[in-house]
Amino acid sequence: MRTFIARRLGVSLLVLLTISTLSFVLLKASGDLAISLAGEGSGADYVAFLRKTYGWDRPILVQYADWLWRLLRGDLGTSFYYGSPVLEIIAERLPVTLKLGAFAIFMALGVAFPLGSLAALRPDGWMDRVAMFIAMVGQATPIFWFSFVLILILGLNLAVLPISGGGTTAHFVMPSIALAFYAMPAIIRIVRGGMIEALASDYIRTARAKGLRPWAVIVRHALRNTLVPVVAIASVQFGFLLGGSVVVETIFALHGIGYLTWEAISQNDYPVVQASVLVVSAFYVVLTLLADLLNMLIDPRIRHD
Repeated sequence: MRTFIARRLGVSLLVLLTISTLSFVLLKASGDLAISLAGEGSGADYVAFLRKTYGWDRPILVQYADWLWRLLRGDLGTSFYYGSPVLEIIAERLPVTLKLGAFAIFMALGVAFPLGSLAALRPDGWMDRVAMFIAMVGQATPIFWFSFVLILILGLNLAVLPISGGGTTAHFVMPSIALAFYAMPAIIRIVRGGMIEALASDYIRTARAKGLRPWAVIVRHALRNTLVPVVAIASVQFGFLLGGSVVVETIFALHGIGYLTWEAISQNDYPVVQASVLVVSAFYVVLTLLADLLNMLIDPRIRHD
């Protein structure tokens, strides 16, 4: 077990280091930061002053080493636009995004898990067709378009939910539905495929031959063996929801990490953009690691892989 955990931790740390390097390189490759920050029509002296002030005139490896050292100490820099430490801004906005992502993944699991399970009980039956139709529509529908449909129906026509803002829990319902609808197709397919495979297994035939009740066979045996891929896909989808919240938070004016990223891009606030990418990526890596550890507890055979 210790070897399994150590190996997974090592891989996660390498992934985080790779992400930090790529985010730094891509930001530098996007163009001259000093010219972009100075704006059009600025003189060469002012551009040179900005390069000197922020250390952008130094060799690229020196800049990266300095940035990485400050990152390891928890210093994400200072926002160009807000003038505050980036870490404080991230800490203020992060709870909104986490709340939105948690609502969305629980909604997605609450609908997709039972729907995929029921679809697997009778493949090609009417429930299976309904589940596959929902998965197909969810996968093909752009999230921004679905968000506007929700606003039109639930916010304007029926007026049952607030359209924008994040003051109450009700403000998170529509954006959570939009994100959940985006995450459901993959979960439905994973659950359905896992259940069909499990129900066709020899141990299920043995359980039925012993006279176990149908619900006991499904719940205690088939569903349990379906949990491993479900936990894995749920962690991946949760990470995607945190990253994909940029569009949804912007549409519904939720001031989370996604909305902050959009603001930072609009204002050329490079430290905030870089920090937002790092934070979302770090959550994705941590969620994947936690999923591996949880699956190890569910299925002890995994630790020997």
